[in-house]
Amino acid sequence: MSRQAAHTLVRGAARNHVQRIRPANVRGYAQAASIQDTKPPVALFGLDGTYASALYTAAAKTASLDSTSRSLAALAEVFKKDTKLPIILNAPTLSPSDKSQIVQELQRHMGGQDKGDTVKNFLKTLSDNNRLGILQGVCEKFTTLMGAARGELDLTVTSAAKLDNKVLQRLEAAVAKSDYSQGKKLKVVSKVNPDIMGGLVVEVGDRTIDLSVSSKIAKMNKLLTDTL
Repeated sequence: MSRQAAHTLVRGAARNHVQRIRPANVRGYAQAASIQDTKPPVALFGLDGTYASALYTAAAKTASLDSTSRSLAALAEVFKKDTKLPIILNAPTLSPSDKSQIVQELQRHMGGQDKGDTVKNFLKTLSDNNRLGILQGVCEKFTTLMGAARGELDLTVTSAAKLDNKVLQRLEAAVAKSDYSQGKKLKVVSKVNPDIMGGLVVEVGDRTIDLSVSSKIAKMNKLLTDTL
């Protein structure tokens, strides 16, 4: 056999070998990437965190993260407008028929944004497991997951009364310049809780700055108690 013929034979054998192993390797790499992409970007705690993480994984596997996020954002708006909704969802007397009607009404508020019925199936799971009461928390925790996936950091500002946008913008600018921001883009979430009585509670990621009046009173009471 000539050198050229041997070279041609070896090259052909190598090409055939690559063709045989390439599909398997591509599938393997794609599968590994898929597994990594479906994992929630941060660990969440609490029952609502567990369900939010499960929903994130399910949505990632079906390439419906954006539509799921929009659907939950729409549901979060419902909670803001209807303060009695959490009470209704937590009612222990809800019958299967009641829960079914509630799920249908929640779907209506999503406005057809639910790609592949991901959120619809999730709501049914919550209903079947008597967990509709954690839906508001799931909406909030899912927002945290999406923000982390985009490289954002939640800046939650809680006040006794609603803050105007200028105040929130000044707070955002101040935190962005500090070490608290970790150099990440901040996503501002404003909450109202009359129980803090005044001042602010600022949460940046997993760090909390408690400047509330209620906190100061609690510290003063403790100081008095310890002294007496």
